[in-house]
Amino acid sequence: MEGGLGQLFWLFIILASLQPVLRQRLIESQRLRLLRLFERTRESRAILMVHRQEQMGFLGFPLVRYINIEDSEEILRAIRSTPKDMAIDLILHTPGGLVLAADQIARSLAAHPAKTTVFVPHYAMSGGTLIALAADEIVMDPHAVLGPVDPQLGTRPAASLVRVVEKKEPQDLDDETLIQADVARMALAQMRETVRSLVARHIEDPNEADKITDLLSQGHFTHDYAISAEQALAWKLPVSTDFPDLLHDLLALYPQPQKRMPTVEYLPAPIDRRTQPNRSGQ
Repeated sequence: MEGGLGQLFWLFIILASLQPVLRQRLIESQRLRLLRLFERTRESRAILMVHRQEQMGFLGFPLVRYINIEDSEEILRAIRSTPKDMAIDLILHTPGGLVLAADQIARSLAAHPAKTTVFVPHYAMSGGTLIALAADEIVMDPHAVLGPVDPQLGTRPAASLVRVVEKKEPQDLDDETLIQADVARMALAQMRETVRSLVARHIEDPNEADKITDLLSQGHFTHDYAISAEQALAWKLPVSTDFPDLLHDLLALYPQPQKRMPTVEYLPAPIDRRTQPNRSGQ
């Protein structure tokens, strides 16, 4: 009897330890199935870049992810392996990240001969917006947002550093601040050149292209400013809100880490009002 209970105990421990791995494998298979279905529907090459806090982080602690060189290497490899006459659909869910990596992805996407489309289910900020500008079309959920692409030096906006230095006399500033301001000027000029080359693909009027480039890259908004689909359309960017529901289902398979106490709760489906009693209770 004791041996049987011991075996059941260890069997329970083994099954409990395998459960997260099995669940992860199931989710991965569901992701691939939906991604393949999306490709077949669109007759395109689908590439997905989703940055969330990973469920299985380092020592159990979730890791916040951003666009990095590893991402650019993978996406460039995927674009190179796509036939030149096949469309590419890039699904983005990202807060942004390394400028170099985002710039590489954007240039590679812009150079692809066939049609390129970026889908934004929720947000593609900063470097994500830079990549979106490289596509022939940006398809956003009606409530999704893009963001400014003005460069940041650490936690400081480059444009703010330049403005602060311009308001003070040189003798009132230390060498470190002057050096940072000089780097900030170079970063703003470089970003303006990159964004201008991408915006010019969509806006033929040079003056209008310059205006939109400055709005996006020269620090006219806070870095987390939300650019809606309506505003992007007003800026004459190639935006559509005909967003496929399938991609929302796909994004749901990239869940955030589980919290002990949920901050948002709702039932899986709303009530069926046809089955509810009237106010008289009948």
